[in-house]
Order: sequence, then C-alpha cells, then structure tokens
Amino acid sequence: MFRHNLAYELKEVLRVREFILWLMLFPIILGTLFKVAFGSIYSKEVFDTIPVAVVRTSDNQVAEEFLKGLSEEEKPMLATTYTDAENAKQLLLDGDVEGILTIGESIELTVSRTGILPTMLQELVSRYKLYETVIRDTIATDPASLQTVLAKLSAEVNACRDTSPKADNPDVYVQYFYNLIAMVAICGNMTGLHVSTNNQANQSILGARKNCSATPKGIYLTAGLLGSCIAQSVSMVLCVTFLRFVLQVNFGGSLLLLYLAAILSGCLGVAFGFFIGSIGKMKHEGKSAIAITVSMVLCFLSGLMMGNIKGILAVKAPWVNRFNPVAIISDSFYCLNMYSDYRRFISKVIAMLIYTAVFTALGVLFTRRKKYESI
Repeated sequence: MFRHNLAYELKEVLRVREFILWLMLFPIILGTLFKVAFGSIYSKEVFDTIPVAVVRTSDNQVAEEFLKGLSEEEKPMLATTYTDAENAKQLLLDGDVEGILTIGESIELTVSRTGILPTMLQELVSRYKLYETVIRDTIATDPASLQTVLAKLSAEVNACRDTSPKADNPDVYVQYFYNLIAMVAICGNMTGLHVSTNNQANQSILGARKNCSATPKGIYLTAGLLGSCIAQSVSMVLCVTFLRFVLQVNFGGSLLLLYLAAILSGCLGVAFGFFIGSIGKMKHEGKSAIAITVSMVLCFLSGLMMGNIKGILAVKAPWVNRFNPVAIISDSFYCLNMYSDYRRFISKVIAMLIYTAVFTALGVLFTRRKKYESI
C-alpha cells in the first residue's frame, strides 16, 4: 500500500507545472544569465602586476625610490612606464595602464574608472603620503631620530597570525550561484504545498477522497512527503550538475558534500511548503502566492538579487542571516569552499535538518488536527 501511494505521489509531482518551470527550467535559464554576467569579471580583476604610467614634473628622490622598490621586486606590484603627460593620458584612455602617477613634490594619482586596481593604487598613494608626512615631520622636529623612524616604516609589522587560505575558488561572484541553488531548494515548497493541500478535504477533490479512504492519513502524508523529497532531490542534483559541468562553475570544496547539502536543502524547501500549506483554510492559490512571496523575500535577504545585502545585514541586523533558511543554505556552500575544516559546514547542515524537522512536525500537527463535519 505504501509503495503504491509513493509511486502515485511521484507521478503527481511530475504533473505540477510549477515544478517543471521553477525547479527545472528556471535555474537553467537564470544560471546561464549569471554565467554570462559574472563569468569573466573575477578573472579580469585578478592580477599579478598593475601597469601604471609615471610622469615626472620635478625631482623627488624619495618618490623615485618608492616606485623603484615596488617595480623591481621578484613579483613586482607595479609595472611602470615613464613618459610625458600627453602620452600617459592616451595610455590611460586606451586601457593600457590602470592609472597615472605624477611625481612632483609628492605623488598624485589619476584614474579613469572605479574598480579593485584603481582602489589599490589610491591606497598605495595614500600610504606613501602618510609615510612622507611622518618623515618630513621627523626631519623638522627631531632629525636625530630619522634613522629609527625609517627603520620602523620599512619593517614589516604583522599583528595577524599567518594562515594559508583554503579557498578552492576565491571568486566573490560565485555567491550568486550559491544563492541560485538555495532559491531552487526553497522553491521546492511548491511540491510540499501540494502534499498538504491534497490531504485536506476542503482544499481539493483529491483531498476529500483521501479523507474518505480507509488508508490512514499518516501513510498518505509520509508517501507524499517522501515522493516530493525524491523529486526535489533529483531537481537539485540536476541543478548542481548543470552549473558545475555544463556552465563550468567552480564551487570549490568536495563535490559529494555539495550534492549532499543541495539534497538536504531541497528537503528543507519541501518541508517549508508543507508547513505553509497546513496553516489555515485559505485556498491553494492563496497559500501558493504566500509561499512564493516569502521565498523571494528570503532569497533577496540572502543575496540573490543584491550581492552585498548579507554584509549589510551582518552589521545592522545579524540575527536575519542566522535565522534565514535560504542564507543558511547558501552559507553551507560558502563554508564548504572557504574553510579547511568542516565545523562551520556541519553547523549549517544541522541547522537545515532542524528546520526540516520543525517544519515537518508542525505541518503534520496542523494537518492531522483538521476535522470535517461532512465530506
């Protein structure tokens, strides 16, 4: 009996149009758009040496030595091209250099765009001006201590513990793909919603037939939830496989654990929809609208539409990230990529299991308590 109901529920899930659209086609379309939009941004911003044009307007031995030290190392930070002002502007406009360093009484920077490299050049110039101010003040007030000050400025002061980063893929834009997988997972609420409404006599004809049947409601619910989880797990595996092997998105970390986290997150989405469907007497269409709306809000707060929203919430309202199930799902993929130990990843997995258990238990409680005077 249970096996028959399970097979029936699997067929029923495949007939749900939202399942095909949101969980099969939509991630393929959106993932492809993400790949086109973000696929090459990080690789263009990763650098070995920053090309700059240098224009001399007057002699400044300190500035000359500063630039020489940065351009003659084994792995130089700067690749300097000494030229005149007119040619330097042309190089900047053509994109051959990231900025123009003008050497006069100090160093002045000219850039034509925003981004990581121009920001680094600005920080470099600001640091030089700070050191230059310190040296000039020392010469004016206490020339005897100049050598000591120079030694301190030259010394590498590191207050942090040296660690080697584990990140298999440091590309910050991969977070959008993490959130895409999380969105597919939470949109599994559509299948869980159908399980709930199809077991309520006031929601559908099928629900009325099931409540008149001699088969215990627990078997229907268990078969429905298990069937939805199986179907959702298949969609999650297909989503991850398409992103990883077709679009060549490097998620980092263990691929098997990535699949595991994706499957568990899909089950969380099913349980979430089952819980929403068990609440109140609203029709299926109204509950479906609520489920989609809540899911999209959670996806927004997790960073699917606005990449830096998590950072803002971490400062303004850190509790949002801790309790947002979509953020927990995407964070599990992030932890798998960024950290060498699995402690943080396991904590996210445990949180997903807790959410799944709580939503399922509440859904079963609300569904089993419903009684009907007549069917």
